[in-house]
Amino acid sequence: MTARAHTQAMLSWWAHVGIDRADLAVRRPTGTMLWHRDRTIDALPLAWARAENAQHADIYIRPARGTPWPLVFLDDVAVTRAQALAAEVDALLVDTSPAGGCHVWIRCDRALTEDERQRVQRGWVARLDADPGSVSGEHLGRLAGFKNWKRGGCWVNVRAASHHDRPWTVVDTSTATRRPRPAPTRPPGTDAGRDTSPSGQDWAWVCTRLEQHHDPDTIYRRLVDRARPRRGPDAERYAQRTLDHARQHLARRVR
Repeated sequence: MTARAHTQAMLSWWAHVGIDRADLAVRRPTGTMLWHRDRTIDALPLAWARAENAQHADIYIRPARGTPWPLVFLDDVAVTRAQALAAEVDALLVDTSPAGGCHVWIRCDRALTEDERQRVQRGWVARLDADPGSVSGEHLGRLAGFKNWKRGGCWVNVRAASHHDRPWTVVDTSTATRRPRPAPTRPPGTDAGRDTSPSGQDWAWVCTRLEQHHDPDTIYRRLVDRARPRRGPDAERYAQRTLDHARQHLARRVR
């Protein structure tokens, strides 16, 4: 497919699952963020975004804030896990770099507020070993059909857009489980609200050591060793991403 076809495939899938308004964000190389908020899907300024992308700006999108939507976002999901999920439920998989995991958008059976989406995300992070630093309920994902300049200008492409008419059935946003499985008292992989999945444990480990002023290079090397048995050749990228997100998270806390 062409770059424009990848963009259209992503936006068409969103429209199919009920997303008709979106926020488009452009991050220029200087770090400046430019926004077009709450625009209808067919009125997004894509020509402008392409011009910005050609000047090394990164292009992001999310369902418009302030409205419940039946869509949940996950970042950095291993391709094999993402494909297995898309075979089971309606999901959109977006490749953001050759070496990394996918962005995954999961269709839910009902519209969820941002707080509800965040709780559902936490459960999915534990299940799929996704990035715990991208759990917010309103997180931006990359728009397909544009270049990812953070990864050297590789193309962001739609890998799969499944249409099974099988949305994820949200029984309770405090558990994020699917019928007919019995709902546990908390999301799988969590303990009293604490994410105990492998990625959640890595996240807590990194944050704790940064707070204790350990050397970031040493944290990175040890995290690579921790992650390599389950992440394989993706361990180094995963470790750097987790470290970067943890540093940003801690920086926001002290502002």
